[in-house]
Amino acid sequence: MQFGLSAKIKNSLVAGLCGSVVHSALMAARDFVGFIPEFQPYDDVQRVLHSIIGSTSISGATLIIPFITGALFVGFVFGKVYLYLPGNNVIYKGMFFGILVWLAMGLVFFPLVGHGVFAVELGLGIRPAMLMLGMLLTYSVTMSVVYDRLNALK
Repeated sequence: MQFGLSAKIKNSLVAGLCGSVVHSALMAARDFVGFIPEFQPYDDVQRVLHSIIGSTSISGATLIIPFITGALFVGFVFGKVYLYLPGNNVIYKGMFFGILVWLAMGLVFFPLVGHGVFAVELGLGIRPAMLMLGMLLTYSVTMSVVYDRLNALK
């Protein structure tokens, strides 16, 4: 009896990892050029984890969290909903998924961490929301293209 992951689950995890790599590279570039330095969503994730776990230090988690959430969790969910996403090509499917994630971030996560809907309470206008939209669209379209290509390699 073999306990391996199905090809579609493996493909969704690899696609999520590829999307996470692209997203992390864009975040690093953003930090390098100093675009909206006051807006640090990964720091917000750290604060939420600290409050849940009760620890003041999670070693190494800052670098690992985007890959865990992006590759494992979001990649898995993407693979499960891919066939149901509207659109007749991988780009549209990726864009639709990215917009859904952006809405969830803007309407749930940012208010949860005290930044208000779409982080407007940071006093930075629409820049954080637009930055996250661009980043999440890049992530999700990358993930969609990789997932589609991997599934085509049967």
